[in-house]
Amino acid sequence: MAQPPDISETFFKEVDENLRRDRMNDFFKNNAGWLIAALVVFLAASGGFIWYQQHRVALAEQHVEQLATIYKDISVGKTEKVAQQLDDLSQSSSKAVRATALLTRAAFALQQNDQKLAIATYKKIGEDSSLPDAYRNGALLRQTALEFDQLDPQQVIARMKPLTQAGNPWFGSAGEMTALALIKQGKKNEAGQLFATIAKDKNVPQSLRDRAIQIAGTLGVDASAALGPQAQ
Repeated sequence: MAQPPDISETFFKEVDENLRRDRMNDFFKNNAGWLIAALVVFLAASGGFIWYQQHRVALAEQHVEQLATIYKDISVGKTEKVAQQLDDLSQSSSKAVRATALLTRAAFALQQNDQKLAIATYKKIGEDSSLPDAYRNGALLRQTALEFDQLDPQQVIARMKPLTQAGNPWFGSAGEMTALALIKQGKKNEAGQLFATIAKDKNVPQSLRDRAIQIAGTLGVDASAALGPQAQ
C-alpha cells in the first residue's frame, strides 16, 4: 500500500505563510484606491500642519518687529496709530506677543489719561488663563495698584495673597500693597512685621527694601537689621 505523504510542521508553516501572503495581496488589490486616497490625505494633512507651524513662527516674528516699531513710534511721539496697532496685535496667535501688546495698550491708555481702559485691559490679561503666569500676575498687580483707593482693604489682601509669599518675584510690590491695606484696617503691627519681612528679602529691589525699613520704623517695628553691616 502507498504510504501517506509526510505532512510535517514545516509544511503547515509554508502553507500558512502562503495563505497569509495571498490574503494580503488580495487586500491591497481590492482596496488600492482607498489606501492611496488615505495616503494622499495623510501627506496633505502632514504638509498642512508643517506649513501652519512655520506660518505661525513667521507671523510671530513679524508681530515682534511690529511691536518694536510701535515702541519706537511712541518714543518719538508718533502715536496716532498706536492704539489700533496694539489692538490688532492683541489678537496675535503668539501668547507672548498678545500679552505684551495688551500690557503696552494698558500703559498707553494711562499715558492718555484713560485709567478706566487701563484697568479693564489689565483685568483682561489677569483673567486670561491661556497666558503665562508672569504676565497675568504682573497685570493683576498693576490693576490692583490703580484700583487701590477704591477697593476695600480686604479685597486688596485677598487679591495679593498668592503673590505675598517670600521669594515670589512679585513679593515686594504685593507685600507692600498688602501692608498698606492692613494699615487701613488698623492692623499696624501686622503691617510693620510684613514691611520688615520685605526689607529682609534679598530678592526684593533695594529701593523697595529701603522704603520698607523706613515705614516699618514708623509703625514701631525695627527692621534696620536688614541693612546688615551698613546699619552699624
